Amino acid sequence: MIREVILDTHHTESRTQPNPLGFPIQQAQDVIYQFLLDTVRQQPPEAVLQEFKLLFIDYNASEGNPEAIKALSEIIFANDEKEFKNTVKRSCYIIINNWYILRDFNASQDLIRLFSDVQITRKRLSPTLSRQRTWLLNFINSPDYHELKLFITQQGTSNSGHWSNRYISYLLVPQYTNPHNPVEQREAARILSKKLKDQFKFDLAMYTAHSQSAIHREPIHQNPTGLGDKVLDLVKKIVVKHGLFSYKNVANIFLEQTQELNYRKFKKSLQNYLIFSVKKKELVESLNQTLTEKLNNLYQDYHEATIEAALLLRTCNRLIDYFTTENQDEPSPLFILLMSQGHHLTLAMLLLKIIMICPNSRNHLETCIAKLIQYYTKYPEDECSWVITFFEVFKITFAIHTDNVQYNLIKMDNNISSDFKLDAYRVFSQLRDYANLEEKPENQ
Repeated sequence: MIREVILDTHHTESRTQPNPLGFPIQQAQDVIYQFLLDTVRQQPPEAVLQEFKLLFIDYNASEGNPEAIKALSEIIFANDEKEFKNTVKRSCYIIINNWYILRDFNASQDLIRLFSDVQITRKRLSPTLSRQRTWLLNFINSPDYHELKLFITQQGTSNSGHWSNRYISYLLVPQYTNPHNPVEQREAARILSKKLKDQFKFDLAMYTAHSQSAIHREPIHQNPTGLGDKVLDLVKKIVVKHGLFSYKNVANIFLEQTQELNYRKFKKSLQNYLIFSVKKKELVESLNQTLTEKLNNLYQDYHEATIEAALLLRTCNRLIDYFTTENQDEPSPLFILLMSQGHHLTLAMLLLKIIMICPNSRNHLETCIAKLIQYYTKYPEDECSWVITFFEVFKITFAIHTDNVQYNLIKMDNNISSDFKLDAYRVFSQLRDYANLEEKPENQ
């Protein structure tokens, strides 16, 4: 939930050293945040936009902002560009979060458009104005501004534009897991990411349910994936693991059987657990060789220690790195190997099995997926369709294995042989309390 945390200085990264005039920077920032909070709660969006523009874009005093403009001047005089940009960023999220409560997404778009007016087209006599304008332009060209635009673009849940826009729910994860971001940004990104994931779960469940219905000749629910009609067969393949030998049950059995093992033996059991359901012999051999090399050298100082929660988390996070991006920038060798051989579903299931035994690794996994998406955004869709297929498979796999949606396969023709054939089955999905999936802000 979006909480009232505007003046919680424990969460801000601002420093408290005084500027050359003797005023603490954090105190000046708090004056600005309180001014904007009062304005956005008491004034219509048009007035808020005007005050924001006067303060940060024009750097001009108004009848309503004398204390705020003075506080901003103190930050500029302190010659601390980092804190200036932090102030602008946090101010944006304070305003956006309050508009989000009112579902006023157009106003947030207008806020972003204000920055398009910033330019340095003529020589300024004032060094203070020149510094302010240069810092503002640097902010516009920074990753912080890109994250801000990413968030605002998706408030309306539009997936148009670049292919990566279909995965905004994952691209938002690094924003809310980064402790250096303002708490307002982290909370806003977390809520929007959850909203987008829940919407995808709902759309996928509705599509799979109604697209197989003989009553509707034309689909009444749009396919939310990029896989076309192939998505139904994929859902069946994912759902086929059920009953006694479901991934969740196997994970629980694995945890029970390994809780007393030392770390060396645990890693061997972990490797067997991951590869257990992989069918292709050549792939099993490649995975075994790679994982043996990686795991044998992992945290060797703990080999004789009994496995415990913190060590399990660290181990699962490293496993995720091996399968996705070891340097948090480029695809790992194992990821490239699996993708080059078309093992999209196999990789998604391996990652799912890791999360089944360590749910606390979920944020780390989604952060790694976001890093991979960011890496491939420089390529047009037709040049990286193979990796986009994996992102779709991953997204569908984790949407199906969730607590608030249940999928089942029902055999429609008992005369068909017992061998599993996709055409002989239909998928049935059941949503559990979807109406309560979206978080509601409180105490605003």
